[in-house]
Amino acid sequence: MNSDCSSNLREKIGIWIGEALESSISKGLLPAVELDDIPVERPQSPEHGHFASSLPLKLARDMRMNPMKIAEVLASCITGGVAIGKIWVQSPGFINFSLEESWIVKQVDVIRRLRDVFGNLDLGAGQNVQVEFVSVNPTGPLHVGHARGAIYGSALANILETAGYAVQREYYVNDAGNQMSLFSESLFARYCQLFKEDISIPEDGYRGEYMIDLAKEIRDKEQDRFLNLPKEDAIRGIGTIGLDKMLNVIKNDLANVGVWFDNWFSEKSLYEEGQYDKSMDLLRLKGFITERDGAIWFTSTSLGEDKDNVLVRSTGVPTYFASDVAYHYNKFIERKFDRVINVWGADHQGHISRMKAVMTAIDRSPDTLTLTITQIVTFKRGDETVRMSKRSGDIITLRELVSEVGPDACRFFFLSRSPESQMEFDMKLAMDQSSDNPVYYIQYAYARISSIIRLASERDINYTEGDVNLLTHGAALSLITKMLEFPEIIGMMARNLEPHHLTHYSTELATAFHWFYRECRVVSSETGDEEITKARLKLVDASKVVLGRCLQLMNMNAPDEM
Repeated sequence: MNSDCSSNLREKIGIWIGEALESSISKGLLPAVELDDIPVERPQSPEHGHFASSLPLKLARDMRMNPMKIAEVLASCITGGVAIGKIWVQSPGFINFSLEESWIVKQVDVIRRLRDVFGNLDLGAGQNVQVEFVSVNPTGPLHVGHARGAIYGSALANILETAGYAVQREYYVNDAGNQMSLFSESLFARYCQLFKEDISIPEDGYRGEYMIDLAKEIRDKEQDRFLNLPKEDAIRGIGTIGLDKMLNVIKNDLANVGVWFDNWFSEKSLYEEGQYDKSMDLLRLKGFITERDGAIWFTSTSLGEDKDNVLVRSTGVPTYFASDVAYHYNKFIERKFDRVINVWGADHQGHISRMKAVMTAIDRSPDTLTLTITQIVTFKRGDETVRMSKRSGDIITLRELVSEVGPDACRFFFLSRSPESQMEFDMKLAMDQSSDNPVYYIQYAYARISSIIRLASERDINYTEGDVNLLTHGAALSLITKMLEFPEIIGMMARNLEPHHLTHYSTELATAFHWFYRECRVVSSETGDEEITKARLKLVDASKVVLGRCLQLMNMNAPDEM
């Protein structure tokens, strides 16, 4: 059985325990039971081994047996693989596993051989998954409230790809509806005001200073051309230019923080290309549409919702919900995604259940649509809460934040917590150039690794034939063991959609490397240290692979020097 570190060893141990259970039952050593899952954990204490299973405790009631007895039977039937050095039972009913030391050190060579594909899994088996995130109305620059979803979505997409899914990253451009009309009218008013025309901004229009800047750009390019057009044509024309410019601003702001998309999908296209009509026809055919009070309703109550939802207002104007229905019809029916993950802001919490109802209405399992809601972020500078923006008056723009703390700190800090939890972003800590700042701490580890490898190159040390069996120091073994968790972390993050674990793992890996560096001199000039130097250089190179992969998945810079 292949048991190298390229796969998830934790899962394999679960499989081996399951096989032992089946064997024990078939031999009559244990009574037959139904089992949904096999728990395998990493013990907190090293003396309990590298892995432990509490399965005997879980089975004790159904089997009506002492958990220690169950553990002993299972342990005796586990064949395992070459990776396992020792299996033993521990009160009150745990099965503990320790890895074979000789196997652990050999994984250094495996990691170095695999390099950029180390940790890649086939969990997704090529399943088509779309991750839609950010999708902010293109009516203004991105503010820091949008950044959390942007960074979560981009990291999640990276992890899903690493786990074997075929991923599309999509930005849904809300270029239709009332907000775009207000944007166009507001921009036209600002443009006219530059020519001393007395035109006021709509009551609910966009008043940010960025609109003046945008109007100036258009004036400088187009001069007074729009003053000589019929008002409706002028508003439409200036709105189109403004939309393109705002999208470019948004794209640049996202690129500055390492976020990009495979596709920018236009809401307007849903209406222009007939997908809205197709989706409404399908709902009507399946009996999920009714008309009352002059409006058209989606009968959500027939699918378990508390109330029906308006699709088309009595004015004949489709609602945002109607656009969402058409958009998801397009995703699932026309583009045939196997799974869709939408990353939405906190103001969309109430939309989840009705979108699940839509999935049932279009003959798709609600489980194929995941809606992740990102919660509010509080910004602090030390003990001081940051409230005001230099330009916007009441918000901090993403561009301002990146300018102040840098893109890497932005990504790491936003990614450090689950999106469903509220968080504080400490801008002072994010800029700190010390080990207190986890970003600096991790990147410094990578830079230190790079400098060691450079030193080896300068001294013409060829470590390709280094003997990894010499890596017997506890700090070296601890570092290797931490690296071997990487495929397991990838699998767990992909299953649970939790990329925030990557920040914690990267910090732990950097800590393990720093400890190894302090305890084990890598490049030694002492006579007789040639072979241990080569072995340790192999380990340093493997560390560069794994830490580099972590930084890559977070879209963070991997510096060769600091």
